[in-house]
Amino acid sequence: MRLRTAFGIQDKDVVAFVGGGGKSGAMFRLAQELVTQGKRVVTTTTTRIFAAQINMAPQSLRLAGTLDRERVRQALTAYPHLLVIGATTAEGKALGVDPAIVDELIEMVEVDAVLVEADGSRMRPFKAPSEHEPVIPASTTLLVPVVGMDVLGKPLNGEHVHRPEIVAGILGAAMGTILDEGHIARVLADARGGLKNKTTHARVIPLLNKVETTTQMAMAQTIAGQLLEHAEIDGVAIGAIKNDESPVALVSSRVSAVILAAGGSTRMRGETKQLLPWRGTTMIGNAVRTAKQSRVAEIVVVTGNQHERIAQEIAAVDDIQLTRNRDWASGRASSVCAGIAALSPASSAAIFINADQPFLTAAVIDTILAKFLATRAPIVVPVYAGKPASPVLFARELFGELCALRGEQGGRDLLQKYKHVLVQVEIADERAALDLDTPEDYMTALDQATDNKSHPARTSAGD
Repeated sequence: MRLRTAFGIQDKDVVAFVGGGGKSGAMFRLAQELVTQGKRVVTTTTTRIFAAQINMAPQSLRLAGTLDRERVRQALTAYPHLLVIGATTAEGKALGVDPAIVDELIEMVEVDAVLVEADGSRMRPFKAPSEHEPVIPASTTLLVPVVGMDVLGKPLNGEHVHRPEIVAGILGAAMGTILDEGHIARVLADARGGLKNKTTHARVIPLLNKVETTTQMAMAQTIAGQLLEHAEIDGVAIGAIKNDESPVALVSSRVSAVILAAGGSTRMRGETKQLLPWRGTTMIGNAVRTAKQSRVAEIVVVTGNQHERIAQEIAAVDDIQLTRNRDWASGRASSVCAGIAALSPASSAAIFINADQPFLTAAVIDTILAKFLATRAPIVVPVYAGKPASPVLFARELFGELCALRGEQGGRDLLQKYKHVLVQVEIADERAALDLDTPEDYMTALDQATDNKSHPARTSAGD
């Protein structure tokens, strides 16, 4: 995955990189990616930058304290990536620009994005900021705290950590402590560490860099899980900047489950399919149980028809949110929108689960979720024996379009509209696609249940 995809870069973004372990490399790599998209990008620093890093840019412009817009325009006309710096010291370092200049740069029509290195780390993979840093412009829309994963297992000292005494203070740990996943997560998510001087409107996506082995990937995912317990963290990019083809392996973020249980079961000849018995519970109970076993961050259940009975059926289940769609009879689209309205604003996507898919498993949900995290595709569709079916995942950027649908449209129109960018994931067990529309479907499901020798579900709760 490209950095621009992992970070969800938008027009007029101002990205501030802080921390250690690959800030400059990430900044210049992102600039290169945006240029290939036809964007005009300014890179800069609000602290200082070394000669070797200056040489990473195709062209640079030194300012004499104030912004010369005409020189910036001319430089961007020659090449769409421009490094803007201050005066050069005798040692070959370039001083940073005033953060107000960044605010001015992004207002220029000719500039699509500004990328800023907002502190220094003296080539260490991990750090905490001192009193005077980071210097983050007020216009910053994305904050990227960076850490090199090669610091894990190393002692907390000046050889491996920049300003180790500040890290020790944040952690309440002794110098020399062997750094583990919990230490990294705590510093990155701390207002004295990775979140220091964050602007109120900025998204935060830490970058766990130098992930090159399966062991490092497992540790990085542990860190990501801990980071996502903090509401300020929008996602966590995991990868290795030096990987030319795919610098980001995945982006961990919060994905929600919306269980659609509002329908009227019109073809069930008097039965409410959400309340049909199934494996010691009911169909809705099974759907909730399956979602709880998966890696989704939250579960929203949308009710409508038989609201009271369905609510009672799942009342004992912790950590789910129940939302009632009083307009359920208008069609599936209203329930989809009701579910979206109930989601946490921190959710990056939602997987829409039908309450009547008895063979759906947590493993299937997690497979769909993993495909999204590895691709950031706007839609992920499971395919069973060559046929697409449910549950489908939609990224947050499509929530507005989902809510604009009416009647029984569901998401089918969007699948057609975005067929060029959606991704599919093969699911081996085609039974997981089975949903129940008629009493005959239900009987077929009972017959297919592997643990159903005597049809015990027919006499379970919910009769």
